[in-house]
Amino acid sequence: MTLQKNRLQLITLAVIGVLFLTAVQSMEPRDWVITVMRGLSVGAITFLVAAGLSLIFGLMDVLNLAHGELFMLGAYVGWTVFVRPDTFVDVLPLLLLLAAGLLLTALWESLLARWRLSPRLARLWPWLALVLSLAVLATAVPRYSIAIWNPAVYSESPITYSLALEQGNLALPAAQANPLYLLLVIFLGMALFAVAMAGFRQRREVGVRPTAVARRPLIFAVVLLVLALLVHFGNDAFTTGLLNKGTTWRFFLAMAVAALVGVVLGGVVEVTMIRPLYSRPIYQLMLTLGLGFIIIEVVRSIWGRPEFTMPRAALFTGSGDGCPATSLADLLAHQCSTVILFDGRLRAYNEIFIVLVGLIVLVTVWLVLQRTRIGMIIRAGVQDSEMVEALGINVRQVFTLVFALGVGLAAMGGVLAAPSVGLSPDMGTRFLLLALIALAIGGLTSFPGAAAGAVLVGLLQQFIIKYGQIGINLPFLAEPFKPSPPLVPASVVLLMVIILLVLPNGLFGRNE
Repeated sequence: MTLQKNRLQLITLAVIGVLFLTAVQSMEPRDWVITVMRGLSVGAITFLVAAGLSLIFGLMDVLNLAHGELFMLGAYVGWTVFVRPDTFVDVLPLLLLLAAGLLLTALWESLLARWRLSPRLARLWPWLALVLSLAVLATAVPRYSIAIWNPAVYSESPITYSLALEQGNLALPAAQANPLYLLLVIFLGMALFAVAMAGFRQRREVGVRPTAVARRPLIFAVVLLVLALLVHFGNDAFTTGLLNKGTTWRFFLAMAVAALVGVVLGGVVEVTMIRPLYSRPIYQLMLTLGLGFIIIEVVRSIWGRPEFTMPRAALFTGSGDGCPATSLADLLAHQCSTVILFDGRLRAYNEIFIVLVGLIVLVTVWLVLQRTRIGMIIRAGVQDSEMVEALGINVRQVFTLVFALGVGLAAMGGVLAAPSVGLSPDMGTRFLLLALIALAIGGLTSFPGAAAGAVLVGLLQQFIIKYGQIGINLPFLAEPFKPSPPLVPASVVLLMVIILLVLPNGLFGRNE
């Protein structure tokens, strides 16, 4: 019964498999190994973008058109941690203070619910608190000193710092210490902002009963405040420690920081922009599209317009004795930049590490979806979110969590892609288009479909590129046909069109 029901799907997958085997047969072993691994590498990066889009669209029916730009922003944030750790350490106390101030909103809500104010005063004072907080922040934040590059001057641009790190002669400018009172003023401004937000929420929820003071946000706020002070007083020590740790540790730290920034930004975007517009999907598309343009301009103003590369970590740049590696053990022992497989030389970072990370993310997210309570809620929400809410589950919090995790995956993917494809303001747009095509091929609401579609997109692109070099022997042609570069993106779109004509819901999509 199952075979008969999925007959068309199985036939389509069989045809794709036959075409793949046919393409492999006409290549030398070393050529098809390299081509397959490069395709899996592109597919892994595309999957990190498509996976978040799939979860968000499947659960929330929201198509986030800023997802690619958030992927791109993650790449630039990762570059900053990796190449300019002094900038990261300077910015960290400021971010911790802002987060600590926002966490106090729950505390102020509990306290304000106990006060009885006149209606006129209740309408007026949140605006006064908001204006005062913005005035304090506008005065203090510009005075906060941050060691940073200058994209307008080539010798001080990100390009120069990347080249200096790659050549091993990176020299960072001396840091300027910020006075302690400036940090406290910024924290005061954020505390006033939290008061204003609590006041606005109290106005919306008329008749709110006093509740116990929320201890957890207060504890987190105190912890973040202490961490901000520790980083402030140990600025030089933290910067020196990150530099001495080496590029391998900094690269993994960059991936973690970018993912965390993506999670926070995703949560903020969902709460402030997406949540008020759930009943107006067209406005969601317009808002996320506009947000994408804003992120591009912010990146251009901070990091500059030119494209530049992110150096690889030392773990992937070894070239001494024992290199190129002939096994995984040799690869780890000698930290070789390349490894020999089937007489083909593969790049350790591009074709091994990126594929491995993509596989780890795929298995981890799959286990979370299948074996945890939150995964069960997400899968049930994809099927029927109204029923899940009727069972007493706070679907809004699940929405925020899924949106934040989806953006976090994309931001981590940006750092992963930076040493491979370089950094540019339009890199997000390119990978968003590939992710959308992968989702259409695999099924918009299917997480396994996102993985399958991303792999097919990556493999097809790389096979077309390879056949552009060696040519394809076609009937009635005297010479091998070599596809031109414009056929690379066209072939992916053609594959999407063919699959959607046969399977309108994609390979693994469900009927709506």
